[in-house]
Amino acid sequence: MPLWLQALMWGTIAGGALVLGSALSWKWTIPPKVVSSIMSFGAGVLISALSFDLVAEAADGGGLWPTAAGFLAGALIYVAANALLERHGAKHRKRSGGKQPSEEQHPGSGTAIAIGALLDGIPESVVLGLGLVSGGAVSPAMLAAVFISNVPEGLSSTAGMKKAGRSAGYVFGVWGGIAVISGISALVGYAALQNSPAELVAFITAVAAGAILAMLADTMIPEAFEQHHLLTGLIASLGFLTAFTISNLGG
Repeated sequence: MPLWLQALMWGTIAGGALVLGSALSWKWTIPPKVVSSIMSFGAGVLISALSFDLVAEAADGGGLWPTAAGFLAGALIYVAANALLERHGAKHRKRSGGKQPSEEQHPGSGTAIAIGALLDGIPESVVLGLGLVSGGAVSPAMLAAVFISNVPEGLSSTAGMKKAGRSAGYVFGVWGGIAVISGISALVGYAALQNSPAELVAFITAVAAGAILAMLADTMIPEAFEQHHLLTGLIASLGFLTAFTISNLGG
């Protein structure tokens, strides 16, 4: 299978996990502590993948300084964009409780939430395509991390959307559209950087990594600790260990 088609396929599959989580949440009312636990696991998975499959490999391939510069740039870009979206009602887009505003409470919040969800998903998809540039194959650990973390993201956010009174058309339109754009983002990540210098690939990879870590801190971790219980830290650690194990087995 051509590499560009692999990028499109894997990006779409990973993005499709958002639709899966959304469908589960739309059909059933998931207990808040279960949502929190699943989000904790997903956060641990992504932190591990960032550490061992993005930042470390970017530094090995392109050097410390392009990696550090890209990582900082990605975090700054995400935080700035997220701050702008917060003003329009997208601050709690991944929260499962009653914190998401309805369109009546905050006009334009539906659009802001959709854009925010897209902002959260694109960096994860881009790195899947970049893996094909640097390694000739999608990293199993990174693919697993994005897929595993996307399920609770879709689940938690959809629970909040339901409580805010948003329609099924809106909810599945958002997540279905993001799944498609995720595939396109992975394709662009691969196609745009073919035959690029290792330093540039490292920089762009680190930009995505910095954005993902900022997203974790701003959106996933608060939801993970929304319904705090004694096992929250352990569940996050298990997520970290799961991705680390997949990374080592894949290597």
